[in-house]
Amino acid sequence: MNWLNKHMDFVETTENFSGVEGGIWLSGENGDEYNGHTIYSYYAQGKAYELGVLNEWEEKLNKWGWYSQWYDCGTIMLYKL
Repeated sequence: MNWLNKHMDFVETTENFSGVEGGIWLSGENGDEYNGHTIYSYYAQGKAYELGVLNEWEEKLNKWGWYSQWYDCGTIMLYKL
């Protein structure tokens, strides 16, 4: 959570969103950046993104046992692999 808070303006738990335990709720609308690139951009295309998620970011999350999942075009949930 500390690492996420360094890079994201909005970080909450899924319990506060839907009551579901164990996940992390993020905003995809703030234009947050990681190494100079927008992390979440629902409509982003190109080799740096897969399904609107910055590959470099997702790889880091995966190493720590998490993955990103869009809830809608402005909301992302992180869940354990």
